[in-house]
Amino acid sequence: MTDDEKIIEMFFERSEQGIRELDMKYGAICRSLSYNIVNNRQDAEECVNDAYLGAWNAIPPARPDPLLSYIVKIVRNISLKNYWRKEAAKRGGRYTVALEEIEGCIADRKSVEDEIEAGELARIIGDFLDTLTPENRVIFMRRYWFADSCKDIADLMGLSEKNISVRLTRIREKMKQYLTEREVFI
Repeated sequence: MTDDEKIIEMFFERSEQGIRELDMKYGAICRSLSYNIVNNRQDAEECVNDAYLGAWNAIPPARPDPLLSYIVKIVRNISLKNYWRKEAAKRGGRYTVALEEIEGCIADRKSVEDEIEAGELARIIGDFLDTLTPENRVIFMRRYWFADSCKDIADLMGLSEKNISVRLTRIREKMKQYLTEREVFI
């Protein structure tokens, strides 16, 4: 497998091989993330392809480090746009369920904008994540960033689905308390 720096150099050289190498190295992760959000294989594939185009247009001049985080963020943003455009009116999608679980901890976007800038909220949530054990941080991120199901997380972590569900409930409660203590209105 090609290392990230070589892939980035291929992008700088405008070699289409860079996209193929990027797909071979990170395509499965990107497609899985996108599918978890849009819940449709064809839409997920389109989102990933759009992300590759976005990376192609941004590199150069960007020189992302690490490349995985860079491409996953692009995939996630494109997938979320696709999700909100096609699925937000429908209830019960996998990502809708994950959002409903956490919405009680985070104020309505308009309220947050009135009380605190989004960047400050992100910093506070980042600080909160630093208070979690590494295992709980992975569980939280897999659920609310990667939109993995509790079953998928349980399989990944070698724990029961019930254990994951209970941990997520406790993490959300802890987060709600953490945000309240910092006067983030919920």
